[in-house]
Amino acid sequence: MRAVITVVGKDTVGIFAKVSTFCAERNVNINAVSQTILEDLFCMMMQVTMDEAEVPFGEFADAIKAYGEENGLVIHAMHEDIFNAMHRI
Repeated sequence: MRAVITVVGKDTVGIFAKVSTFCAERNVNINAVSQTILEDLFCMMMQVTMDEAEVPFGEFADAIKAYGEENGLVIHAMHEDIFNAMHRI
């Protein structure tokens, strides 16, 4: 299954490295990344595959949200089907 992860926070060195390491440690594969800096605000969207993940999606989503809070970031993981339904016209 695929998911979408969004990351927003004050731009600092290593945000991408932290989030990608968090995913790799749980065997979550990153398929695509889009990121930008808006003045001093870091914004990133990742599409990931959870097929080989070591934890269920719900547990992963809760854990990455908590990880974001610990690091001054707002991180959300959303199942791709929900993401697509929200953005369908």
